[in-house]
Amino acid sequence: MSTQGPSSTSGTLHHVAPVSAFEVTPTTSTQSPNLLLWIGGLTDTYHSVDYVYKLASSLPPTWSLAQANLSSAGSGFGIASLTQDCNEISSLVSYFKSNGKQKVVIMGHSTGCQDCLHYFASEDKRGDRAKVDGVILQAPVSDREAMVKDMDKKDYDGACKIAEDWVKEAKGEHILPLNVTADMFGRNPLSARRWVALACQGGEDDYFSSDLPDSRLQSTFGKVDKPLLILYGEEDEYVPDQVDRKALVNKWIPFVKGKVDEQSKELLGGASHNLNGDDEEVADELIKRVGKFLTAI
Repeated sequence: MSTQGPSSTSGTLHHVAPVSAFEVTPTTSTQSPNLLLWIGGLTDTYHSVDYVYKLASSLPPTWSLAQANLSSAGSGFGIASLTQDCNEISSLVSYFKSNGKQKVVIMGHSTGCQDCLHYFASEDKRGDRAKVDGVILQAPVSDREAMVKDMDKKDYDGACKIAEDWVKEAKGEHILPLNVTADMFGRNPLSARRWVALACQGGEDDYFSSDLPDSRLQSTFGKVDKPLLILYGEEDEYVPDQVDRKALVNKWIPFVKGKVDEQSKELLGGASHNLNGDDEEVADELIKRVGKFLTAI
């Protein structure tokens, strides 16, 4: 939840049915030729993550920022999928490139990072996935490990069994009862398929868990062939205590085929999951790293 008070932001709302993207008006008087497309996580909407708009006003002069508003935004995540998200991201990238943007970098926050990695790692069944020029992962945290951390083991195991059984019974698109999902997701509706994807080992969203074998990392991070920046928070509250965050990030890096920014090797000091309420210096460091990365592309 945003910690900021009422505010307004000037920009252009781009509609690419069925989704949209809000491009913040650049601080320079001329239109920026390149775009950073920011993709939020579960339940995120416009202005739910505070640092986005500070970042938008601090980018290198040849870059502007647009926040994607996918079908999965807000409460839509529970019936969406990473593949659906990637198709919508591709439509936005194609739109911006066809309207004059020379380079487009995608930046995921939280589950938006799963979207970004899925963009490279999953099969492009439609054959029209638009090329991007780089990728940034901010808070690439395992949903599965976060749920195991925060839920009672009996409740977690029971929910996974129900969801997996429903999927096997061809009821994957049915909405799970609230008494199964509410402890983790409140009143947001979740299909059985989406619960399996987010919560169960080997699910579609299981990209960043610390126990994944090298073969899985080879098939995910090993598909990234563009410049990559990882921004992993030192104080991310969704990461289990037993996970060595720095070691995990540095385990991922050798699998990447593209150029990994050296800044990725160091955790984002003092950073919580979405930086809301963090010291101003934390957001400033994120902005500095992103700016350096984009300047090099």
